[in-house]
Amino acid sequence: MTKITKDEVKKVAHLARLELNENEINSHAEQLEKILEYIKQLEKIDTNDVACTTRAIEVINVLRKDENNNSDCTEEILELGPSREDQYFKVPKIINE
Repeated sequence: MTKITKDEVKKVAHLARLELNENEINSHAEQLEKILEYIKQLEKIDTNDVACTTRAIEVINVLRKDENNNSDCTEEILELGPSREDQYFKVPKIINE
C-alpha cells in the first residue's frame, strides 16, 4: 500500500477548508495510513454468505391505532403564548404595507 504523503493531506485539508499546522499534517497522515491499513484487513474477510443489513440491531416500528379524540384545550394553549387576542395568538406585525 502506498504511504499517505504530506502533500495529499495538504490537498484534502485545502479542499475541506481546514488550516493544519505541520504537526497536524504529520498526525493526520499517520492516522489516515492506519485507517487504510485497517480497511485493507477488512477487505480480506469473506462476506459472501453474510446478509446485507442497514442496522446492527433490527428496529421495529411500534404503531398504535389512530383514534379521533375531541379535546378542547384551546384555552390552555392560548394561555401559553405571550399575548393573545380573542382565540388567536397576537404577534408583532412583520410585513409593512
